[in-house]
Amino acid sequence: MRTIAITGIGELTTNDAARFGGDLGILRDAALVVEDGRIAWIGPTTRAPATDRRLDVDGRAVIPGLVDAHTHLVFAGDRSQEFVARMAGAAYDGRGILETVEATRAASTAHLSTRLRHSMAELRRQGTTTVEIKSGYGLDLANETRLLRIAGAFTSETTFLGGHAIPVEYRRHRDAYIELVSGDMLRVCAPLARWADVFCEPHSPHALREDEARLVLTRAKDAGLGVRVHGCQLGEGPGAELAVELGAASLDHATHLRDSDADLLADAAPEGGPVVTLLPLVEFATRQPFPDARRLLDRGVHVALASDCNPGTNASSSLPLAMALAVRHMGMTPEQALRGATVEAARSLRRDDIGRLTVGAAADLALVDAPSYLHIFYRPGVPLVSALDVADTPGGGSSSGTWH
Repeated sequence: MRTIAITGIGELTTNDAARFGGDLGILRDAALVVEDGRIAWIGPTTRAPATDRRLDVDGRAVIPGLVDAHTHLVFAGDRSQEFVARMAGAAYDGRGILETVEATRAASTAHLSTRLRHSMAELRRQGTTTVEIKSGYGLDLANETRLLRIAGAFTSETTFLGGHAIPVEYRRHRDAYIELVSGDMLRVCAPLARWADVFCEPHSPHALREDEARLVLTRAKDAGLGVRVHGCQLGEGPGAELAVELGAASLDHATHLRDSDADLLADAAPEGGPVVTLLPLVEFATRQPFPDARRLLDRGVHVALASDCNPGTNASSSLPLAMALAVRHMGMTPEQALRGATVEAARSLRRDDIGRLTVGAAADLALVDAPSYLHIFYRPGVPLVSALDVADTPGGGSSSGTWH
């Protein structure tokens, strides 16, 4: 097996505090060796073993590849005018989902696949190496299946989101749609997904009510899928209680949490309760108040960050920008924000092979074109972070550095 050494790392963030100390397990003047897609060795550059190839990154920082655990990337159409309307004061209530459903149903599979391929390349250019992708813009059996097949060609973290909204044709027959989602649609989609999700939001007439969400997720669990919950986005609601009750891996959005919700999540945290995945780019793009991450962190709740890249409430795929917003507006420290987009996001996917750089972990690396990860926050909006593809050949790919 061919081995590759990444040397000359000015600052290596491992998220292995047990070995290297501090919150992030940082090692300076470091090197790591990759063998067969896994990390085989970590240590000082001066002690790096002989390998088939070397890549000197010339003092730049290396961090774990970013983990985006909440995206809606398989869609067609454009809702930029909706963004303009929101900037002029229009409120968001979930109606735009149905516009995207209409466009997505009409799009060819080739078009959707090409658009997703471009989105995945865009994510990697910003340091994201693992992506969760939801369905939810089909809302019928044939199209939900189609979207999951398309997503599955790009990631193993696929999520069935037939419970995204009530489609137009079922507006007067909600019960029939919920039975379809939790019955035949789930049966066909479950083999194509790892997760099931619902948009449970009492403040939107288009989203699922608590009883509907509970039925869909309970049946999804019975079908062997892990559970995720969109909740408490537009106002206070049952999202936190539902996530804890059903053993969800993640409660996403959580913009409007009561103190009792925060306490409930904190009580569940020691037993592996839901990670709270916050999506600050959505608040930025919808002019909603930013959630208070500090309130959760101080209670011991695990907090992840994700982009929620989608055509309506946030069209940005930039996790580095989300991290910067979390520090500026949500009470997170840079250390907590970096962990939120790496090891905590991996936790929300129930993964321990990504989000950290330890021997045996996946060689998912991101390069920061600066001497420290702190420049992600110090220079927000500057394209400093990119995925480091250790499979690149000398002179090819997007990695910066010098091959030997």
